[in-house]
Amino acid sequence: MTSTQQRAELQRQIWQIANDVRGAVDGWDFKQYVLGTLFYRFISENFASYIEGGDDSINYAQLGDKVITPEIKDDAIKTKGYFIYPSQLFASIATSANTNESLNTDLAAIFAAIESSANGYPSEQDIKGLFADFDTTSNRLGNTVADKNTRLAAVLKGVERLDFGDFEGSHIDLFGDAYEFLISNYAANAGKSGGEFFTPQHVSRLIARLAMHKQTSVNKIYDPACGSGSLLLQAKKHFDAHIIEEGFFGQEINHTTYNLARMNMFLHNINYDKFNIQLGDTLRNPHFGDDKPFDAIVSNPPYSVKWIGSDDPTLINDERFAAAGVLAPKSKADLAFVLHALSYLSSKGRAAIVCFPGIFYRGGAEQKIRQYLVDNNYVETVISLAPNLFFGTTIAVTILVLSKHKTDTTTQFIDASGLFKKETNTNTLTDKHIEHIMQAFDSKADVEHFAKSVSCEAIAANDYNLSVSSYVEAKDNREVVDIAKLNAELKITVAKIDQLRKEIDAIVSEIEGKEA
Repeated sequence: MTSTQQRAELQRQIWQIANDVRGAVDGWDFKQYVLGTLFYRFISENFASYIEGGDDSINYAQLGDKVITPEIKDDAIKTKGYFIYPSQLFASIATSANTNESLNTDLAAIFAAIESSANGYPSEQDIKGLFADFDTTSNRLGNTVADKNTRLAAVLKGVERLDFGDFEGSHIDLFGDAYEFLISNYAANAGKSGGEFFTPQHVSRLIARLAMHKQTSVNKIYDPACGSGSLLLQAKKHFDAHIIEEGFFGQEINHTTYNLARMNMFLHNINYDKFNIQLGDTLRNPHFGDDKPFDAIVSNPPYSVKWIGSDDPTLINDERFAAAGVLAPKSKADLAFVLHALSYLSSKGRAAIVCFPGIFYRGGAEQKIRQYLVDNNYVETVISLAPNLFFGTTIAVTILVLSKHKTDTTTQFIDASGLFKKETNTNTLTDKHIEHIMQAFDSKADVEHFAKSVSCEAIAANDYNLSVSSYVEAKDNREVVDIAKLNAELKITVAKIDQLRKEIDAIVSEIEGKEA
């Protein structure tokens, strides 16, 4: 079986688990139980593999809790960030799940113990609350304890049956693929509320490549609105891990999604000391001020979200916004996220940000912020994408690429709106499409109907309009009509019609003569 077939079969099984066990529970809510169980199995097997150290004679699950000394536990927590006793492993619990009458409370105790094992260690904040959304006592699982246990056991046994292969081989990638498959499918089925925190892999791949283009190494990568971490992880997938020297940083305002992002880091084998995901409002309470600047920034912030803006008089003096001299409108925080990213960007780095198209042409405060960006030569490229690439919206979004190390005073515009592959529910970018965009981005050459570099002076003269359609002429796909040829064809057609009429008149006359 090929890797593609294995992945397809794995995805089929996972979706079957989700459909079989959720019953009356809304799928968008119930995803937490499937994802949480996947995560529980992963960290259990990851931890057991660490303890066993490749020694086939050791089976951690069968060692028993009593053999664990304080020294073993302390050393493991310092390395892995958490501790799981043999009796707490996923395999130990799943084996007896169908007959365990206290399954829901046992799981709750185990999750609390795993989280508390990090207390007092450097990993404490990275582990704390990871299982907060896996509520084993929730009435969403059933009204009685028996109902709750039945449904929890079904999830555990379903995940237990999944074949992830050899741990040191494809194991980690398959866990990550399984996680992303569930996230993307629930996002697709949940509409806008689902797509808010998930950037499709094909778009994430393009954004990661833009942000890290021609950088042989970056100090760290940052996403100020990280959602489930999909953009950060595309950077890891596309580039060898060693070139991201200090790890992955992100901030997320939604508590559930914040937990998903941290889980996602572990699922992709990023240890606690190589990521830092924080909870909070990026615009009002930003983290990582002491960690900036970042050589690579990727982001898909919420579109046209409301924020406090000018109602907080202190924000105009905030170093992130002060230089522009104006705050983004209270009803549209898009450019506030852009200015935040710019302020965290290093002098050698790039930021690639997915943006709502309106911010590139509207007037008022948004025009003044665009003026600041253009006059200071921060805008490297603006790329318009095809519509319907994201879950829950058909909007044709735009990618804004910011840089502080431009060698000229031009801004590149790329019209990639025609690059897409039609799928069942959404459009996608293929590897060929992404390569086409990257070649144009790299060369900065003008390509008729596709790419054009424009001087900052010309943009200023156009009221700082940064819409791609203002600079890249769309290809006229209307059919070219040869008037002379058309007239000649019409004359022939008219002559044929006249001849046909004469023949019909003759036939009618003949019929009328016979009837007379």
